[in-house]
Amino acid sequence: MIKEIPKDKQLILFDGVCNLCNSSVLYVIKRDRKNKFLFAPLQSEIGKKIISDFKVDTSKTDSILLYNPKKHILKYKSSAALHIAKYLGFPSNLITIFFIIPTFIRNWVYNYVAKNRYKWYGEKDVCITPTPELQSKFIA
Repeated sequence: MIKEIPKDKQLILFDGVCNLCNSSVLYVIKRDRKNKFLFAPLQSEIGKKIISDFKVDTSKTDSILLYNPKKHILKYKSSAALHIAKYLGFPSNLITIFFIIPTFIRNWVYNYVAKNRYKWYGEKDVCITPTPELQSKFIA
């Protein structure tokens, strides 16, 4: 299943019932001019497989992961978000300036937002269903 991901793509795993996460996915899709990313909910089969393979503790990391199949590595939390932004072009890529902030500080802020995301942005009962035009960007 993981081997099916093209090596020239990266897979963004996101919380499929989180409104903030779904909005973020749509933001990335609109700005992914180089067609670098594919998407899958954490709740999907491939999401569960990657979580299992990398032994991710979902009680500590439950909102965004970035899987690079070429290097077989997984980025978490703020590092995942910043690595995604790096490929989105100007002005979105300017956010990568936050790489200068130590990871533990970035992740503290990230965890605070992630912990409150349902309260602030709400949640859906089911995962996002991509439109037919966006179907090719998603892996089930």
